[in-house]
Amino acid sequence: MLELSSLILFILLIGLGIVLFNIVTSIWAYRDSLRRGNSKEFSIVILICTLFFPIIGLIIYLIIRNDV
Repeated sequence: MLELSSLILFILLIGLGIVLFNIVTSIWAYRDSLRRGNSKEFSIVILICTLFFPIIGLIIYLIIRNDV
């Protein structure tokens, strides 16, 4: 029984790490967008996109950030 609870705890910690990484990268994308001189509205759109679509949103932002 101890092994099962350890496995569940490990899975929960991995999930928490992924969620925290998603939040950190979303905040970074928002601040980076503001630093590059984009409007606050555009930066909020970037924040929302990277929060709800973490991998695809971040990849798209990294591609378009040089063009905007």
